[in-house]
Amino acid sequence: MSSSAISIVVKMMESLSEDKQDQIVEHLKEYIQDLQAEQKWNESLNKSQEKLMAAARLARQQVTEGKAKPMDYDLL
Repeated sequence: MSSSAISIVVKMMESLSEDKQDQIVEHLKEYIQDLQAEQKWNESLNKSQEKLMAAARLARQQVTEGKAKPMDYDLL
């Protein structure tokens, strides 16, 4: 975020009561934590993408070759 964007947010918050400012800070903390968690998830998914594709290719090959068996969900 540019410093001008931060300045705008600070000016907007300064016009509010301290209670409202505290509420906004809490909301921003939660929002930023959610964004960070989503970013971490996306990075993790991108790192494992090739492994997931390889597993899907293997599964498809096993089905084609008749080596796959239906999953027995009762065994889970």
